Amino acid sequence: MTDYTDYIHQYIEMEKKVLDSLADSAINDVMNVLENARLNGRRIFICGNGGSASTASHLECDFNKGISYGQDIKYDIECLSDNVPMMMAIANDIGYDDIFVVPLRNKLKKGDIVIGISGSGNSENVIRAVSFANTQGAETITFTGYGGGRLKHLSKYNIHVAADNMQIVEDIHLVLNHMMMFILSGMKGC
Repeated sequence: MTDYTDYIHQYIEMEKKVLDSLADSAINDVMNVLENARLNGRRIFICGNGGSASTASHLECDFNKGISYGQDIKYDIECLSDNVPMMMAIANDIGYDDIFVVPLRNKLKKGDIVIGISGSGNSENVIRAVSFANTQGAETITFTGYGGGRLKHLSKYNIHVAADNMQIVEDIHLVLNHMMMFILSGMKGC
């Protein structure tokens, strides 16, 4: 039998170190933007690729059901990564880099929110979505890792996970989702 305990300990220690380095003020700002959107009836669009698409979908579920359930004013979040037929049609007919910006052209209104999640901060399709949102007067939020890539400086609000390890970055992005859900639901442990 292989003893993985040293590796397990190293991974957990890396995770703790990165969690300790998060900017509380950036998270607080994002939570306020999201709550203001909910209270003012603004739509929130979210997108990401690969593991980040999974995190985007998870956030949509947790906010639309977990936080909104039992509240008079609910979140209205749409995960652009969840409509596979639409993404494939756009990728086939136009290009993969436009899979998120095309639906935003149909739906996004001034004052809405666009959240882009990218571990590297350099996913071109997420960059195009956030760039378009900026031109339309939407609020833009990004979750990034590594050096933050282009997205870190493109969005109005950024939560940066300072780690050069995609697993740690994606772990922390999901922790951010769960933390925000827990707090915004009144810390009821949904």
